[in-house]
Amino acid sequence: MSKPNGVVLVDKPAGWTSHDVVAKLRGILKERRIGHAGTLDPMATGLLVIAVGPCTRLLQYATATTKIYTGTVRFGSSTDSLDADGEVTGTMPVPTLSEEQVNAVAATLTGRQLQIPPMVSAIKVDGKKLYELAREGKEIERAPRPVEITSFSLTRASETDWDFVAEVSAGTYIRVLASDLAVALGTLGHLVALRRVASGRAHVNRAWTLEQIAEKASTCWRPR
Repeated sequence: MSKPNGVVLVDKPAGWTSHDVVAKLRGILKERRIGHAGTLDPMATGLLVIAVGPCTRLLQYATATTKIYTGTVRFGSSTDSLDADGEVTGTMPVPTLSEEQVNAVAATLTGRQLQIPPMVSAIKVDGKKLYELAREGKEIERAPRPVEITSFSLTRASETDWDFVAEVSAGTYIRVLASDLAVALGTLGHLVALRRVASGRAHVNRAWTLEQIAEKASTCWRPR
């Protein structure tokens, strides 16, 4: 049978880890050499750039790109994961805010800067991922990493929820950006929705669901 080789854009569903998607595709495509460019958290949806077969060698070039995200930040409460999957760690009143005020503060968070990765990230320290340490109840000092926020704009969705669009460099943690914005506005905040819509020149509008890939694979890679 012919072997799959190339790059496929996947629209990751909520509740799946990026590793879950890779494992599923290995079963669908009957190919072990599969990798992705840029992890998405289980809560997040959207674009995963997947390389299959010999094309996995190209992933090093796909990861170093700008990315665009849409999502929703909820002001008034924080969680230990900085998103809706975590436990609430604090609450604060939300001041009366106009879109002009929120976007003026958001603009101050753009540009090149250093960002401290959250404890729930997949960065490895001494061979162990930070989120694994977090599950053990440990918190360690993390070195700040250089990132660049190209643009960050928001519109009101409700009294506490604000929808946003952010264009950022690879390695930027949107949950940290959302939390920093909330603190700068005099309250607390965490993500309740996140979707990656673009990575470099790749866009989620051209991505396939896992169901679509499975259907296509059943007709394209049959034994001969």
